[in-house]
Amino acid sequence: MAPNKQNDREARQARERLRAYQARQTVHEAKAKRRARDNWLAGIGVLVVVVLAVLTQLLYFNSGPGKPVASPSPSASAAAYTLPPKTLAGNRQWTGTMTINSIPLGITLDGAKAPQAVSSTIALSQKGFYNGLTCHRLTTSGIYVLQCGDPKGDGSGGPGYTYGPVENAPANNVYPAGTLAMARTSNDGNSQGSQFFIVYKNSTIPSDTAGGYTVIGQVTSGLDQVISQVADKGVQGGTTDGKPNVTTTINGITVQ
Repeated sequence: MAPNKQNDREARQARERLRAYQARQTVHEAKAKRRARDNWLAGIGVLVVVVLAVLTQLLYFNSGPGKPVASPSPSASAAAYTLPPKTLAGNRQWTGTMTINSIPLGITLDGAKAPQAVSSTIALSQKGFYNGLTCHRLTTSGIYVLQCGDPKGDGSGGPGYTYGPVENAPANNVYPAGTLAMARTSNDGNSQGSQFFIVYKNSTIPSDTAGGYTVIGQVTSGLDQVISQVADKGVQGGTTDGKPNVTTTINGITVQ
């Protein structure tokens, strides 16, 4: 082959190799730029998501449904609900209606036999304290009671005060069906507050060092409906002591 032709072919091949190399470099640079752009866009996207999440949390916890509700201070609670003097009960019988799950229960309260407990119950009722509170405990074996009146709904709450000692407890520890009595902690007669229980079936409740439970009065009508609509439906989880299967709410208590 002539030298000129040989040189031309080598020059052409060199140009082709150069063009191929340049093409590969162009593709590589394009891919690199695309990766950088994608990473930048992804970073912007993550930043936007984080900012939106923070704004959402701020809105939710400061102005929306998740806004924390400030708990009243002990002094505010005490100012709203203070233990009234036992003279409020007037040393007499009170009559009224306790409405539970829209069931009107006729009730009587004995201000002569349990003056402090009845005075407290009257004062709280007149202030609307019980309206909307639940009956958080039902027992269906051994003793038969429906316990109500806790603003916390778990058995640990009260009106911001406690009082005692126990008044008008039955000497034989028998609480007939229809009995209204004050709940308290074990062995502490001064731990009475707003919680009370309705005995829906004759029950013998053992006494302790505090001396039984203060009987404040009686349910005179409507108990059969509470039994059929609440007690007979049982306890959550199939146990014999706990939250009723039927959500049970006090609509209101009126006395006169």
